[in-house]
Amino acid sequence: MGVPGPFPGSPGRPDAPAPDREEVDRALERLGAEYEAIETSLLALQDHAGRRLLEGAELSGTTKERWAEAERSITVLWSLFDAYTAALESARELRERRRWPSAEDLAELTELLHGEGLTVPATDAETETAGGDPEDGPARPGERFSLEGLVARINGLYARSLDVIVAADSVWSALPARIDLLSAELQRTRSLAHSVGVRPGEHPAGDDLERITEELSRLRARVIADPLAFWVSSSTGSSAPGGGRPDTGRYDRAARALEDIRREVAAVLDVRQDAERRLMQLRDVLSRADRTLTEARQARGEVLAKIAASEVPAVSGPSTALHEQLAAAAGYRRRAQWHRLSPLLDSLEERAEDELHRARESLTAVTAPLAVRAELRGRLDAYRAKAARHGVAEDPLLTERYDIARRMLWSAPCDLRAAEQAVWRYQQAAAEALVPLQREGREES
Repeated sequence: MGVPGPFPGSPGRPDAPAPDREEVDRALERLGAEYEAIETSLLALQDHAGRRLLEGAELSGTTKERWAEAERSITVLWSLFDAYTAALESARELRERRRWPSAEDLAELTELLHGEGLTVPATDAETETAGGDPEDGPARPGERFSLEGLVARINGLYARSLDVIVAADSVWSALPARIDLLSAELQRTRSLAHSVGVRPGEHPAGDDLERITEELSRLRARVIADPLAFWVSSSTGSSAPGGGRPDTGRYDRAARALEDIRREVAAVLDVRQDAERRLMQLRDVLSRADRTLTEARQARGEVLAKIAASEVPAVSGPSTALHEQLAAAAGYRRRAQWHRLSPLLDSLEERAEDELHRARESLTAVTAPLAVRAELRGRLDAYRAKAARHGVAEDPLLTERYDIARRMLWSAPCDLRAAEQAVWRYQQAAAEALVPLQREGREES
């Protein structure tokens, strides 16, 4: 906020200050510059926006304790500054008595500027805080200082007081505005959620919205009353006032939770926009599954009539549960209960595809014997054609075995095991009949 850091100072008494006019004049000039810096910094501290906020706030917890201590320190600061001012004015008056000060004047000035003869009167605030660290705490009653030592003590009190003010101001600058923006976004999300039926007691996301609302309300009140509870000091060990950062952990968790709810509400909105299309696709998938199961049942009857000695699996009927849930989904759409429709559609789409897959597997399983019979018929005809091309189809043995195999394959019920043996015997006979022909062909070549 434009407040300077700790005042410049060079505490420590020289081993042997030289009692000459130039040395005294340089010391007075340096102390005068320090006086200007101290006054500027104290006035800026007095006018700091964070200080005004702290004075007007109803504080609690850590902030209340530390601000009470900082207020006492600020009171002490002005008391020490008044003592510094009086001592510096006394030294200037003594120096201005003569253009060329005497040895006695120089000795008195040197003692005044460098000696520890300055006693600071105790104030009520000093008395309350006495007993702290003597290096940077308030002056203890009767404690004696040099001007440099007084500046060092002012530096310590100023740094501690400024640290409280800057830290509180940083938290107030960072968190309440962000909490308000998140609360506004929460209200927009709540309105949108209510429009699609996501309400407390009816949908988990509605309950989560209520919890986030309460959390943001509690968080904002705590930040306003106790900002220093949300301040993390610098891990580098920096002693600069305000060295650290606001702790946004609770805010960040609330923001992430709200984002999760927004995605869920967006998904429900997508359901509202695509509900009719998805319901039509579901009806189509279940209709295909039902038709496939009907075809499988018809095929099973045909197999049982045409194929003997074959295990044919049973075929179940349409899924009553899926059709009931589809009807429930249509009802949710009519009543605009999108938050109920969304998870139901996701479940139905997966289960409907599984039902269609099951129906197709059933059809494949029950028609397998017919496929085997068709394959045997094709194989028999293929060998018959091959024998005809080589002129051996009318061989009596081949003709007899072909007739036997054909009769088995084209009669009902068909014994697939016996038919397969008959086809195999015809293949063997055809292969044996073709051997002499193949031998003759090799001899001619």
